[in-house]
Amino acid sequence: MSDSHQLRLTFEGGTICLYGLAEPPEGLPAPLLWDDRLGAHRAPAIAYAEVVLWLRNQRLQFEDEARGYQKLAQSDITRQQPFPYQSEAITAWESHQGRGVVVLPTGSGKTFVAMLAMDRRPRSTLIVVPTLDLLNQWYDELCAAFSGPVGIIGGGYHEPEDLTVITYDSAHLHMDRLGQRYGMVVFDECHHLPSESYAMAARACLAPFRLGLTATPERADGFEDLYDELIGPIVYRKDIDELSGSYLSSYETLRLEVSLTDGERAEYEAERATYLAFLRQQQIRMSTPTGWRDFIIRSSRSDVGRRAMAAYRRQRQLALAAERKIDVLDRLLHAHRSDRAIIFTEDNATVYAIARRFLVPAITHQTKIKERSEILRAFNAGELGAVVTSKVLNEGVNVPEANVAIVLSGSGSVREHVQRLGRILRKRPGKRAVLYEVVSTGTAEERTSAKRREHRAYQ
Repeated sequence: MSDSHQLRLTFEGGTICLYGLAEPPEGLPAPLLWDDRLGAHRAPAIAYAEVVLWLRNQRLQFEDEARGYQKLAQSDITRQQPFPYQSEAITAWESHQGRGVVVLPTGSGKTFVAMLAMDRRPRSTLIVVPTLDLLNQWYDELCAAFSGPVGIIGGGYHEPEDLTVITYDSAHLHMDRLGQRYGMVVFDECHHLPSESYAMAARACLAPFRLGLTATPERADGFEDLYDELIGPIVYRKDIDELSGSYLSSYETLRLEVSLTDGERAEYEAERATYLAFLRQQQIRMSTPTGWRDFIIRSSRSDVGRRAMAAYRRQRQLALAAERKIDVLDRLLHAHRSDRAIIFTEDNATVYAIARRFLVPAITHQTKIKERSEILRAFNAGELGAVVTSKVLNEGVNVPEANVAIVLSGSGSVREHVQRLGRILRKRPGKRAVLYEVVSTGTAEERTSAKRREHRAYQ
């Protein structure tokens, strides 16, 4: 064995390198592999805690040049009284060595759970978020709770501090240089993390303490299995139905069915027949994992295929934006004229059509940040009774006054449907929330509706 006093642990480009261990003893951590180019053992930065614990257990003295994070002064956050489930979540997280995923519904105070974790493990902390809205919200919350400077990376800013909020996209770009600076990392809406590029960012960070937050941990691709590696296991979970009434608003969900007009029905059946005929001719099964990809590829190769794709889009549009859905929306907006309603659709074209017809503000990915902020401010203040959106309000937006959701159309994603319900569940005195789902009968939308309601919140 080499002279243990020469051991040196460094951080290099999202990895940790252990120099001076020429003849490692048995039990070398699996991530540590010999790198001939460096003349050192190298591992992804995420293995930092495992490697340090191994070195200590082997009683090997080493210079830790990898760790670049600090111990922070504790915040004032503990002066607030957590709800019992928030305390339980933190206890569960701590029992797993400060690593793991906490699953709580939208509106139940996941941000406060993260701050409790930061108070228990006061280290330089990086908060990773999926959207610019969440970037701004976290920045405001942290500035209010902590006395030191708060950094921000993303949305045109690059100002790292010992306490920093960063977007997932920026983390992917910069973690090879920032990864040693933080002892704790919080992945908000962590169901985004298992995608390939974001997972790389998690592996390039050496933070020994990791917390994931989400209301919907399941992924369509099944990659939620990666939580164990990237963050830790799911350590605590409460669903909407377990907290509604006590900590979230009571709610009900109503499924309203509409039929297509005679003209819509005739066109729908004709277009769907064209689409299905192409699937049969090409022997494409849309229920398989590769079905949609196969359809896209093969439909692009011929005029018949391109016609089939156009038919698919048209029959889908007829179901999602049926004329009688708009009539139902008219009645619902009148019935809830004293409430705060969010109208959800699957596509932007329908958003803008509804905005024009009912003179309500639209929020899409094309809406400028300042305009969007002003719309949401006016909505929360009661100056607006309704807004219409596609997918951008599914997560990460604070609309505590919303109590009515009208889902005119959407995908088959359980996550999306639960997120939309979560938008209206922030508790306040006397509030009772209601979600309407408007479905075109006799169309493929019925199966889509059944699929997205496969969650206990809708049982």
